This record gives sequence, C-alpha cells and structure tokens, in this order.
Amino acid sequence: MAAPVRALCCSVWRQSCRQLSSSCSLQGGQKWRKEHGLPRSGSEYGPLTDLPDWSFADGRPAPPMKGMLRRRQEREALSRRIVMLNSEVDKGIESWQTREEKAKKMEEHQRSVLLKPKGRLLIKKKSQT
Repeated sequence: MAAPVRALCCSVWRQSCRQLSSSCSLQGGQKWRKEHGLPRSGSEYGPLTDLPDWSFADGRPAPPMKGMLRRRQEREALSRRIVMLNSEVDKGIESWQTREEKAKKMEEHQRSVLLKPKGRLLIKKKSQT
C-alpha cells in the first residue's frame, strides 16, 4: 500500500515542479491601472493611502501617522529635486542661447570685416539685385 502512495506523491511532485516559474509576475490589474491613469497598486497613493483612517468625534483631524509623514517627506524631497533640476535646465537653455547669439554676432562681424567688391564687381552685384 505504501508503494502506490509513494508513486502517486512522486508523480504529483514532478508535475507541480514543471509549473514553477522564476520570471517576475505582474500584480493583477497592473496594466489596466496604468492604462487608466491609476497607480500600479492600490496602496501607492489615493484617498485610502493619503487620508487619515479616523478623526475625533468633534471633527478634529487625527494626528498624522508615521507612513503619512514619511510619504510627505518623500514627496517634498522629490519636489525639491524637480525644482532644482528644472532650474538647471533653464540655466542651460539660457547659456546655450547666449552662446548662439555670440556666435551669430561674431559671424556678422566677420562678414562686415571682409573686403567689399569694387569696380565692375560692384556694378554687377547691384544689377543682379
């Protein structure tokens, strides 16, 4: 009796091992949420995450929880970084524009310094225009 049970267990084990996957799996509905502009999971942001769980009976808000304070600090740090990077991009664009203007002025100056046509070449040039 023990031999058939052992054979049955081994065959079940072999079949279950074949279905073992080592690739990363997506959470259920993650693709749908992204397509509809929602967070990847329900716990990233939104009213269930951002609003307090309770309040006092007289209407006073509950004290902020640790997770809420942590998320607030993370958002503040991210917003500071965004502002800093945005100002760096603005400075870069301004410096690029000033370099372009200087290059144009230098090119115009070099054109103005060139020798002017005289004699027959000047008459030809005026008649063409």
